[in-house]
Amino acid sequence: MTESHPPPERVRFADMPLSKEAQAGVQALGYEFATPVQAEVYERAMSGRDLMVQSKTGTGKTTAFGLPVIERVRMDGGTDPQALVLCPTRELAVQVSEELAELGDPKGVRVLPIYGGAAMGPQLQSLKAGCDVIVGTPGRILDHIRRRTLRLVHAHTAVLDEADEMLSMGFWEDVTAILDQIPTERQTLLFSATLPDQIRKTAKSAMRDPELIDISRDELTVEGILNIAYEADDRLPKPRNLLYVLEIEKPESAVIFCNTRDDTSIVAAFLRRQGLHALALSGELGQRDRERVMRRMKTGELQYLVATDIAARGIDISDLSHVVNYSLPDFTEVYLHRVGRTGRAGKSGTAISLVSGRDQVTKTALTRDFGVDFEDRELPEFSEIVKRQANRVALELQKAARDTEVTSFLRLSQLMLETEPAVEALAFLLKQHFSLLEDARAREPLELGGESEAEAARFADDDREERRGRRKGDKRDKKSDRDRKERKERKSRRRDEEGATGGRLFVNRGSNDGYDEDKVQDLVKEATGGADIGRVQLRRTHSFVEVSPEVAEKAVKASADGIEREDKPVNIEIARTRG
Repeated sequence: MTESHPPPERVRFADMPLSKEAQAGVQALGYEFATPVQAEVYERAMSGRDLMVQSKTGTGKTTAFGLPVIERVRMDGGTDPQALVLCPTRELAVQVSEELAELGDPKGVRVLPIYGGAAMGPQLQSLKAGCDVIVGTPGRILDHIRRRTLRLVHAHTAVLDEADEMLSMGFWEDVTAILDQIPTERQTLLFSATLPDQIRKTAKSAMRDPELIDISRDELTVEGILNIAYEADDRLPKPRNLLYVLEIEKPESAVIFCNTRDDTSIVAAFLRRQGLHALALSGELGQRDRERVMRRMKTGELQYLVATDIAARGIDISDLSHVVNYSLPDFTEVYLHRVGRTGRAGKSGTAISLVSGRDQVTKTALTRDFGVDFEDRELPEFSEIVKRQANRVALELQKAARDTEVTSFLRLSQLMLETEPAVEALAFLLKQHFSLLEDARAREPLELGGESEAEAARFADDDREERRGRRKGDKRDKKSDRDRKERKERKSRRRDEEGATGGRLFVNRGSNDGYDEDKVQDLVKEATGGADIGRVQLRRTHSFVEVSPEVAEKAVKASADGIEREDKPVNIEIARTRG
């Protein structure tokens, strides 16, 4: 195994030996400069050599392997897939498939996501129709292989994305079984945020003299991040220790990392019972509900996102000021990847860790091996923490009271405070308030229909603005239909620029399928029972369609129930926005 390191200078995609179609793909994604991993991997991958690449999350690994995968697809290759990308989670599979679809669109490459938690019917139909690249999770891919609905005999490239997580999640046996179905002369590209010895030894048995490309050495730093450690009080339950830390530090928002999925559920539920806005990101949530949780975190409407390292893979939240470690991870590199989610793009960040028991081993190793300088802090006395909590709750209730008519109760409340039962009565009201709040916030992902209050308000403002403009226009000179269409297009563009999410659909029909914008619009209208459809962005292999969140839900459900056109299944999904 040979090892190489990244080039010192920034490289423009325009200066790389990419095909015309690949150049168009990176331009469509808005990329100008290649990241170190992208610049280092491309030509080596194009040579056909097996690669083992270590580069942390958020460094552009998808495009690093996506470009050579797309370039090597033969457009006369038939209906069987020519490349397979394996991912540990369905979120990552969806994210990777969408980026590869964008990269491959100018060339006409067909990319199909295959993952668990989705209906089997549409996947069977799509596989029957044919594709060039499959992106999926090991369990569902192996399921299709065993059903004989997926053949990999013509695949020349296999990509293992986030290989360390696939190993830690127990997928490696499935991964090896899948690789056994691909010709031995294949190219295997392994990408991972960490490369412990177990991964290197296990993966080498499935690879041919792989070249090691390590882009992580200079990136595994904590520069610009304040690392704070609180020693847990073992006399208290651990969730309460966390609550006290949050009451002291008061982060506006944070990702709270737990080592197990059970801990995420316990922590999120406990924080909600204390009046804090916290939701867990776990496999128990459906795909759309997980997307809604993430959207609320990214827009600042959710205060605390509680997640495991696996659930958080592929998540990128800009301007995240705090990361909280409910427990320190067993491996030091995992800590560095966690805290690397804050303090990005030259900004400062804060990493807070609750340390107890064996966490001290990880803490010592981080200081010794990576120079992490922890600022040790102690929890204040219980009375001080309770005062802080009381002040927070009082301010939150006061803020809520300002939005409600309470004048008629002010005199009564003043008199009650002077009575002996006042404290017990207030305790009862607080318990009732927190219970209602906890129930409402726990149901949030299931009931809000994918549209935040801020988004709904913006859409309502846009609609009112358009109606006012139309009335003025009709009064002034009876604007033509063409003018009205232009106004709608401006409205759609404005929503795009403002980052509107949840109402943008991905449809697997494009110009290569003989579709134009009107035909795509008619297809989505039919799927939604004649609902209003917004702007259509037509690509070669797929399209994006702007609709309201309610219409998006209908379209996705109709697609899951099964729609077929031209002897090929119609796949409609919520499109993800690029960060």
